[in-house]
Amino acid sequence: MRRTNPLVLALVALCATALAVASTTTSDATFTSSSGSRATVSAAADWTPPTVAVTSPGSPLQGTVTLAASASDTESGIASVALQYLAPDATGWVTLCTATAAPYSCSWNTKLGVDGGYDLRARATNTAGYTTVSDVVSTTVANNVLLVLGDPGEVVRGSVALKSTIYNGGLLPWTVTVQYTPNGGTSWKTLCSGLTSPFSCTWSTTSFTNESFDLRAVATSGTTTVTSAVVSDVLVDNAAPGVSMVDPGTPLSGAVNFTATATDAASGVQQVVLQYALGSGSWQNLCTVTTDPFTCRYATTSLTDGTYSFRATATDVAGNSATSTAVTGRVVDNTVSSVSLDDPGTYLSGTATITALANSTAGITSVRIQRAPTGTTSWTDLCTDTTSPYSCAWDTRTVANGSYDLRAVLLDGRGGTTTSAILSARRIDNSTLRAVDVQTTNGNGTAGRLDAGDTVTWTYSEVVAPASISTGWNGSALAVSLRLRDGNLLGGTSKSDAIDVLRGGAAVQLGAVGLREDYVKGRKTATFNATLTATTVTVDGVDRTVVTLVVGTLASGNGLRTVTTASTMLWTPSTAALSATGGACAATPVSESGAADREF
Repeated sequence: MRRTNPLVLALVALCATALAVASTTTSDATFTSSSGSRATVSAAADWTPPTVAVTSPGSPLQGTVTLAASASDTESGIASVALQYLAPDATGWVTLCTATAAPYSCSWNTKLGVDGGYDLRARATNTAGYTTVSDVVSTTVANNVLLVLGDPGEVVRGSVALKSTIYNGGLLPWTVTVQYTPNGGTSWKTLCSGLTSPFSCTWSTTSFTNESFDLRAVATSGTTTVTSAVVSDVLVDNAAPGVSMVDPGTPLSGAVNFTATATDAASGVQQVVLQYALGSGSWQNLCTVTTDPFTCRYATTSLTDGTYSFRATATDVAGNSATSTAVTGRVVDNTVSSVSLDDPGTYLSGTATITALANSTAGITSVRIQRAPTGTTSWTDLCTDTTSPYSCAWDTRTVANGSYDLRAVLLDGRGGTTTSAILSARRIDNSTLRAVDVQTTNGNGTAGRLDAGDTVTWTYSEVVAPASISTGWNGSALAVSLRLRDGNLLGGTSKSDAIDVLRGGAAVQLGAVGLREDYVKGRKTATFNATLTATTVTVDGVDRTVVTLVVGTLASGNGLRTVTTASTMLWTPSTAALSATGGACAATPVSESGAADREF
């Protein structure tokens, strides 16, 4: 874990896991399991977590100091508050004390540990069993002479300011040298030397290759030499991303999808801005997109009719940017009728709402929405709507499972008809067995980072035969591997990282989970030992299979990142999973329920 002193890093501690069909909530409060494979869930009356904050003790610290926290819970009250610290280069939090009544504080003899940067937090539990972990407060312990090299950040470019700080250096004249080595290397080279107070220098990264480096500082005074802790895995990225604008076609009318492609093999694409210009006019923004696919739907009716150019500008995490070649000579013309369908998704089941966008200078008499088996011309009306929004509630259970095309036909006030582009190959799948929910839960590690003790749960709509997920499995504890891969390895971007489960190197038939954020660095893979179990849970009278994976130790790989941005996972299940009666699981993806949050 990177040590940053004396900055404060904000960490959110808990992630709620849900097992309900529509809206879901979870609590540590009460869980009762019966014998066999059936589990019964019951919940406490208090569904509100406590609030807790640790008080900053200042920095630097010496000798014995007091650590304190504030905590409150307006419903069931506070049961306990644990004050914890994370020592330099440690991987686990240490509980300094647990207080059961206010004031929540304890004495900390800092001389019992090593000098360096520490993270502090408080963990509050209310009497209903809910636990909240506070934001992290960082401090520096310096009981002896201590040299600290300031962290320049995970990703750097251009000229980077580096500053070292000496604690307890007295009045001695100190000289500081800053050194570097490729990440994980042992051959240290001088970056800047002969630094005197305030021990600052500038790192010109443009003369370095775009890769990860470790940094450290060495201070000398006479015969005394002090070396700082290593600031590891600092990625130098001075390379601009690649970006191109997809031709939207011509003429353009109504609502149009504008799309760009962007890649960055180093720090990853941060955002793409899609722009337009009328004639030789200035560039204006269509939209800003932060996740792949870099596309947005824009109503061209808000633009003046005329000839336009379109382009895209991509910026990576390091701040490098590039602008695509412009697509020119594209005409926006909304003086005629236009109609298009909103995409209802690739997979449909149950009752699906199909909506069309339509406009006409002659007025709109009606819009018909139609379907046909994919690749055929056997169009059948789903509905005819005469008022906006033009939509149908299509009960997909009235047709056979399979692939269907959709289109809309506009009838304008002059009697003319305009047909939309076809939305092809929308798959209807009303299989009984389907994915219901996917959730992750933080163990006792760093929130937003995949650690030992974290859990992943997959919930199916009904009971699944465990042996169809992994040969010979009966649902009891099974040793597997959890694989975390960077999205660039999967044909996506740095923000399309995914996890899947392996057994003996072969895929476990759970499918894949898209994390929708950057949990592992560019083109890297991390594999964890893990344990898989399957239980039957009854929700609203329906028996469902819940598969739970508990993350163990890191088996191989590196490059793990701590994510601070909320996202919503997407689970694409495997059709190899079978119900107890042999029915195949639908391939329909399902998004993580509940409010968007950081995973793990």
